[in-house]
Amino acid sequence: MTKKRLLISLALIVAMFVVGLIGYMTIIFAGNYVIDDKKLVMNSASTLVDEEGELITRLYLENRDLVSIQDIPGSVKDAFVAIEDTRFYDHQGIDVRAIGRALYRDILAGAKVEGGSTITQQLAKNTFLSHDKSWLRKTKEVLIAMNLERKYSKDEILEMYLNRIYFGHGAYGIQAASKLYFNKDVSELTVHEGALLAGLPKGPNSYSPITNPERSKQRRNLVLNVMEREGYLTPEEAIRSQGKTLAIDRNESSENEAYLTYIDMVLDEIEEKYHLTNEEVLTGGYTIVVPMDKQVQQASFELFQNDAYFPGQDEHVQGSYVLMDSETGGVLAVQGGRDYVRKGMNRVNTKRQPGSTLKPLAVFAPALETGEYEPYSLLKDELQDYGGYTPRNASNEYQGEVTMFDAITHSANAPAVWLLNELGVPAAKRVFDTFGLNIPDEGLAIALGGLKEGVTPLEMTTMYRSFANEGRVISPHFVKAVYDRNQELIGTADQKEEQVFSKQTAWYMTRMLESVVDEGTAAVGTTTHALAGKTGTTSYTGVAGATRDAWFVGYTPDVVGSLWMGYDATTHEQHLTGGSAYATTLFKDILNEVEREHVTAFTKPEGVNDLEPPIRFVAIDDLEASLTLRGKGLIGVKLNWTPSADERLQYHIYEVNDDGLTKVATAQNGEVIVGDINLFSLQDYAVAPYNPLIDREGPVSNVASVKIGFSF
Repeated sequence: MTKKRLLISLALIVAMFVVGLIGYMTIIFAGNYVIDDKKLVMNSASTLVDEEGELITRLYLENRDLVSIQDIPGSVKDAFVAIEDTRFYDHQGIDVRAIGRALYRDILAGAKVEGGSTITQQLAKNTFLSHDKSWLRKTKEVLIAMNLERKYSKDEILEMYLNRIYFGHGAYGIQAASKLYFNKDVSELTVHEGALLAGLPKGPNSYSPITNPERSKQRRNLVLNVMEREGYLTPEEAIRSQGKTLAIDRNESSENEAYLTYIDMVLDEIEEKYHLTNEEVLTGGYTIVVPMDKQVQQASFELFQNDAYFPGQDEHVQGSYVLMDSETGGVLAVQGGRDYVRKGMNRVNTKRQPGSTLKPLAVFAPALETGEYEPYSLLKDELQDYGGYTPRNASNEYQGEVTMFDAITHSANAPAVWLLNELGVPAAKRVFDTFGLNIPDEGLAIALGGLKEGVTPLEMTTMYRSFANEGRVISPHFVKAVYDRNQELIGTADQKEEQVFSKQTAWYMTRMLESVVDEGTAAVGTTTHALAGKTGTTSYTGVAGATRDAWFVGYTPDVVGSLWMGYDATTHEQHLTGGSAYATTLFKDILNEVEREHVTAFTKPEGVNDLEPPIRFVAIDDLEASLTLRGKGLIGVKLNWTPSADERLQYHIYEVNDDGLTKVATAQNGEVIVGDINLFSLQDYAVAPYNPLIDREGPVSNVASVKIGFSF
């Protein structure tokens, strides 16, 4: 009988061992089955920083900054262990004693003050499981917790836990919480600050120091009591910490509306150039260096909200703006609309009719490139028909001929079309091909920006950069560099330049476009920056005097940009009531916010000829003629008139007779003596100003008869 009992006992022991072994193996394999290490990789916020490393904004699905366990102060770790899992360093994933103790203390306190789940179980639940209340989920939680303890050290588990948990107000992880509530790095947290954070995960909203400061303080003091009870603090330290005020220094990261367009263009560029999806950027903890000028970005946004700049018929009038560093191609500021929304219609990339802003690119620069035309070459300014196409000047006035300089300055249409007709449309299209633009148009209307599809403000900015930088073009970029969460460099902006115009052409264009701002169609508004640029206005033919698109595209020695305004869809009820003067004024007002080296003049590149200012004719209506002694008893006629202040202007002297005018001399100032006269047959005289730059005379002066009497 004894032997039989012994055998039965041995059989039971073996059976229990087998069951235990099976259970243990089940735990191991079941736990390993549900643990997906990829899920332990937490979403981390990416940061946009400027070129000096200053934070611009954060991009995230979850506002989280990962931090190493070594950077978390011991007192902060102690606070979490004390309140959440006092036997954390002793158990293997679950703590049966803690469950009973938690129930007992909850009963004594009359409230839930201590959790029964271990830190490891909480990590398992938050990472791998749903939030249902079934026994199966709880069983999985236990299995996963035990296997996490097998695979990772206590420090690794605690680090994952502290980086994952939610602290309220959008902050995930202890680093984001430290920045949110105390505006400091986690490594700088004090004992009482760590205790406050440790009290939040059980009820982030209920214990928020922002919305419920009194309850938050009570919860913090409870944590400090538990820390003292568990031996992490002395009674004196606990009392001293409980006496501290909350001292919240809120630094909640909010989305700045002024940055929305820029952020979207950063995300688009990263996806296109660095092959990182938006989701990867929002969860991957990248550091993205951008060339944004925060001051100009903010100023352009705020000025875009001012209705006075936009001559529309209602609040739906729109605009877009780009400003780029002309040296590097880095985009400093961009606005895709007056009310831009994330991933909405981005008017910076929307094609519009560019109007006269296209003339320098399509006509005048290509003409200079041929070597057959110069800035003071004369162009026909006449109303002409080109096979049914008859371009008209906005003024409806025609001078017969004008210089290229004046045609650009005053944006005359007829000379631009005449010149393109002389060059041939392919000359303009070759320029667009060089810029990588596919312009399907074939007609002379290209000269005036009359395109089927149009061009975008970003494209216009890129093309005008060639004038600003010695004829070279560079691709604009919104991302200077990208680093991963380990600060390993992923890639940098490609800043390769290409020559599209000669240095001489670019400099001549700069000088002429300066004149547009100084005395031409872009003279409206004020700025102390050296500025060259071109206006553009396209008409809406449905309503007399209505405008469809208004532009200004221009550059300083440092920056280049474009500004467009109009409606997304122009109609009889929605059209601009003003033109490019509004766009020009707004561009200058934004430009005045650029705090860079204040350059008041463009610098001529080495190896190019400068462009003399134009010589302007003067009207002469005070010509006088009198007899004068020339010496040796000879008599001549002395002519006097008021000359131009420009000493380069010359004067042709004419005798007036029945046959017309006979040139007898050339003068350099307002006085000349004509000899070889016949006192018995004195002639009348006239003067005509002469411009040697263009080999043209101006209007003839009044006719002066010789006064009898001598002048000395």
